[in-house]
Amino acid sequence: MSQFLVQLGNSATVVEAYLTAALARQESEGTPARLAEAIRHAVLGGGKRFRPFLVFHSAALFGATEEAALPAAGAIECIHCYSLVHDDLPSMDNDELRRGRPTVWKAYDDWTAILVGDALQAFAFELVGRPESNSNPSIRADLVHILAVASGAIGMVGGQQLDLEAGKLSNQPTPTIESIMRLQAMKTGALITAACEMGAVVGGAKPEERAALKTYGEHLGAAFQISDDLLDAEGSSADTGKATGKDAAAGKATLIGMLGVQEARSHLDRSIAAAIAALNVFGEKAEPLADAARLMGRRDS
Repeated sequence: MSQFLVQLGNSATVVEAYLTAALARQESEGTPARLAEAIRHAVLGGGKRFRPFLVFHSAALFGATEEAALPAAGAIECIHCYSLVHDDLPSMDNDELRRGRPTVWKAYDDWTAILVGDALQAFAFELVGRPESNSNPSIRADLVHILAVASGAIGMVGGQQLDLEAGKLSNQPTPTIESIMRLQAMKTGALITAACEMGAVVGGAKPEERAALKTYGEHLGAAFQISDDLLDAEGSSADTGKATGKDAAAGKATLIGMLGVQEARSHLDRSIAAAIAALNVFGEKAEPLADAARLMGRRDS
């Protein structure tokens, strides 16, 4: 097993334990039992925890510990999990399989899934905004702001809106490479970029260092989405843990649909190279993040 996969697994173990304890504490404070169970179904027991990995290793560039980065890592994973719960709803992507298990609406019902997403969004800001998460109120405020912008109307939610418009509304403009890249930068890239920036904030990065990590995150986000689209086009549900072939069936605008697999792979290679180049300022310390970018060229799940 590669060093990167070991590091990714270690990050997943750490954030899983943190979220398990945090959700148990929340339940003890009064979360209704069925809602708590559905939240655990959405959050625990699966997922690569890629965004927490980025928080941890971006923060580590500046000497910050995993413990210091945990609230930010847990918060961004909660936002990601909420987005998946809502994406899977019948009124949106209508998926029944996620991480090899029934999606939340399928395991429970659609109204519970909606409330699970709502609860996780709020919980993310609770985690990162609690005084115990960081003694510096300026850092907490910065983290809240990054997460809010990345997950909102000019970030993830806006990207999902554009994605659904393309598949569900008639008389839409003909997609272009630029419009597809914008959609994907919002829908997928915004949270990946935010994870890198949040790690920089936790670690006390200088403005130019934070900017370098933002650039890395932007290119990494593009690579992640292209590799995800390739998995949807070429992978199997047994490998990915979710339904495949749905983008083409839904008529969604992707680089693969517009350019074909070969040219999409060329875009992927360029995004990976640009992400790695943005890390040059950090030298060998950034090798885990460079490996994360290289992974995009050989993902199978």
